[in-house]
Amino acid sequence: MADLIAQGPQAYNRWRREVPHYLDATAITIGRQDADWNVPWDSMISRNHVRLIPGNENRLLVEVADAARNPVYHHGQAQQSFTLVPGDHFVIGKTTFTLASTPAVGIQAPIASAANQDVTENIFDHIALRRRHFRDINQRIEVLTRLPDLIASSDSNQELLVRVTSVLLQSTPSAECVSILSAPNLRSDPGAIIEELHYDNRSASMGAAPVSRRLVARAIEQRESILHVWAAGDHAGSADVAPQFTSREDVDWAFCVPLRTRACRGWAIYITGRTPETANDSGGNPVSVSDQLHDDVKFAELVGTTIASLRQTRQLSRRQAAMRHFFAPVVMRALASGDSDQVLQPREAELTVMFCDLRGFSRHSEQNSQQLLQLLSDVSDALGVMTKHILGFDGVIGDFHGDAAMGFWGWPLSQTHSLESAARAALMIRNEYQQSQMNFRCGIGIAHGRAVAGQIGTKDQVKVTAFGPVVNLASRLESMTKHFGAEIIIDQAAYESLCNRPEMRSQFTTRRLAQVLPAGFQSSTTVYQLVDAVDNESATCQLTAPLITRYELGLRAFEQGDQATANEQLQGMPEWDVASRLLLDYMAEHGADEGVLRLAK
Repeated sequence: MADLIAQGPQAYNRWRREVPHYLDATAITIGRQDADWNVPWDSMISRNHVRLIPGNENRLLVEVADAARNPVYHHGQAQQSFTLVPGDHFVIGKTTFTLASTPAVGIQAPIASAANQDVTENIFDHIALRRRHFRDINQRIEVLTRLPDLIASSDSNQELLVRVTSVLLQSTPSAECVSILSAPNLRSDPGAIIEELHYDNRSASMGAAPVSRRLVARAIEQRESILHVWAAGDHAGSADVAPQFTSREDVDWAFCVPLRTRACRGWAIYITGRTPETANDSGGNPVSVSDQLHDDVKFAELVGTTIASLRQTRQLSRRQAAMRHFFAPVVMRALASGDSDQVLQPREAELTVMFCDLRGFSRHSEQNSQQLLQLLSDVSDALGVMTKHILGFDGVIGDFHGDAAMGFWGWPLSQTHSLESAARAALMIRNEYQQSQMNFRCGIGIAHGRAVAGQIGTKDQVKVTAFGPVVNLASRLESMTKHFGAEIIIDQAAYESLCNRPEMRSQFTTRRLAQVLPAGFQSSTTVYQLVDAVDNESATCQLTAPLITRYELGLRAFEQGDQATANEQLQGMPEWDVASRLLLDYMAEHGADEGVLRLAK
């Protein structure tokens, strides 16, 4: 095994990374940014400067990239390609890169027995530790001010660990080695594996210091930082007094800081080092090792809290990103501001419900029956138009039915302009289909009324949707668009709320289509066609205000049983107006006595 250590001009300009095994690895790039391993502190290093190729026997082939602006020095000479062996180094700008051979370190077996009596244990209460001030805040202030940005800018867990270990090593003067450990099962299983996620040390030739299993287990169990001192400082280098908790003579204390969040369950910071030089307090009395290391433990606690909070935030962000595929943005906002169970709880609300169905799907699927994947892609794009505008106007996707989508407004938060939002979404959907090359059109039904919305389903499976007669009515209205040749139909309640307000009349135009008894319903309802503004003269929809007036005069005559007047008015409508042809055909078959259309589903 081998590590590459980068050391810049400042002590904190540093990282240590494990070189992958040559049989498993691909080439690694080093650069100032957007490389596999970044060196952001050195402006002499290009975006992608060198390419590393791991070789056998811990060798490393270094190739300088064509885009590199500054030379790479190896053995004092600028070179384009060379092989690095353990202990060797190269220099770019103000940064030295050293290849260190690292022996494999096993940390699964315990290092010390519980019977050892030479260990002094100090437990630091994390709440009390936070209240105590640093003895020398000036020594820590620079790192503390840079710490949030340094950690938050890490774009991966591995980058986070590299930066954290480097910061801790440079900010703990008496430390020899820093490790980030993971032992999530250690509390329940004393023999569980302790995984070393990353380590860094001051020596380029030594690996991580051995880890005391007992210390890690105690810290994780107590959920407090614990310091073990197992040899006096004046014995640290003696061959006659072998440390009981380590196999190296340059280490005689260790402390472990557990990270206390679910996002870092079982994680701990483990730092080992030499006993600091004996210090005296203001009265000339010797200061204990525990007191001398107080600032170091407090700083590690602070770093650990920052790591835990950052990972917790990242996990929440990833969870929210995943939930966005299942919940509309308006639902996500409601979930962020309240308890999820309460937000998703089914409840009655005033809803505006939309059903949107593709037209031309059957023909399109028949034409593409031998290209099913292409058909799926086309339908997904078409459904994407619906969902984009439903969500874009703060609606909720309630369900998909084959080539149709159901959306609704008014839940989980009440919306005073739910009908306006639904109407604008419907017009945007229709217009995008008309202007696209998809070969699809749409039929949209919108109804307004009381319904139950929320997390609805069985004990085995649930989904966020709406339930009630208004949902069924919206579905029937969508089916009626085929009969009337109208792409958007709304019910009486939606019409009254949307178009009876003066400020809305200039924005939306409707045409009263008929009084209809929907299939499966016992009561009739008046339905309306939603078109664009009053002055709409577009080539695809030439339903002008005079034509709307003429149609409604014919409709009124039909409802009053005056079939002659109704025929006269409706026959004067253009041939392309399907609604007029529907009324004329209905009167020819059923007369005009009832004034109510009974349409099959």
